[in-house]
Amino acid sequence: MNDWAKSRDDAAPSAAVLDWMLDTDPALRWQVERDIAGAPPEIWQATRSRVAIEGFGARLLAEQDTDGQWAGGAYFPAGFFGSAEADEPGQPWTATTWSLKDLREWGLDADGLAGTAAKLEANSRWEYDDLPYWGGEVDVCINAFTLATGAWLGADVSQLAAWFPAHRLADGGWNCEAEEGNSTRSSFHSTLNAIRGMLHYEKISGDESLRDARHGGEEYLLKRRLLSRESTGEPVGDFVEQFTYPNRYQYSALAALEHFREVSLYEGRSPDPRLADAVDLVRTQRQPDGTWLQGGRMPGRAWFDIDVPVGEPSPWLTMMGIRVLDWWDRAS
Repeated sequence: MNDWAKSRDDAAPSAAVLDWMLDTDPALRWQVERDIAGAPPEIWQATRSRVAIEGFGARLLAEQDTDGQWAGGAYFPAGFFGSAEADEPGQPWTATTWSLKDLREWGLDADGLAGTAAKLEANSRWEYDDLPYWGGEVDVCINAFTLATGAWLGADVSQLAAWFPAHRLADGGWNCEAEEGNSTRSSFHSTLNAIRGMLHYEKISGDESLRDARHGGEEYLLKRRLLSRESTGEPVGDFVEQFTYPNRYQYSALAALEHFREVSLYEGRSPDPRLADAVDLVRTQRQPDGTWLQGGRMPGRAWFDIDVPVGEPSPWLTMMGIRVLDWWDRAS
């Protein structure tokens, strides 16, 4: 174990688990160094800079097309519709939106994608109505990913930002089905993706115009304690306790707590007490050895595997679980 890697409190991992998390791809290792091990900035920043040149980040960058896209499409690979793959469970995770989302979340410096925003402006259109890429489309999850990624790459997504308050539902959140007229109730999945996208947009751009809408979406989830239906208190679904990485768009209590942790640190707010039940759920899923297990794999083709098979200890989920508990326990 490195001399700067130290146990800080009860939420901290054992030396063996910490070394296991550190012995991973730079995309994960720098986050472990910064958030778990307490490494000085010069250590984790150096590791983060390696995302562009080795491991997952370098592999995914190598798949980018000359026109700025991945797999020839915005949300789906070129030629997907009408193919045999379209009849298979899930969807491919290889197209532009998913690839950029991964690279952004892995901490790639935007300079590693210099020129991509302009290329996508010129070459990429949504599969829905052939709309231009940076303007988004009608699906709130797609628009949330695009808003965050556009801010990261320096694209003009100001008009897309205005879409979110205008399409917020009466109960406070969002639903990807609403634009098709299939639902007037918000969705846990859609609302979490919306508020995460808006938070990243605000952090990168400095534009606070979406803060009230984001806070309203956060309140939608807090009223439900991240887990349950507000009307009955019954669990909203098994998905809340199925922790998986990469989660793509899927909601879980752990994914939601990751957002509320980030909000707390960004806005300087203490954790909301209504998060306690979700924190307890995360704590109960910690294994005796201090790890969290991969709970599911979303079906569909990927460029390559990022995390472990179902049922095996996941370094990604373990990092997330530890930093959520560390944040909560310190505040408590």
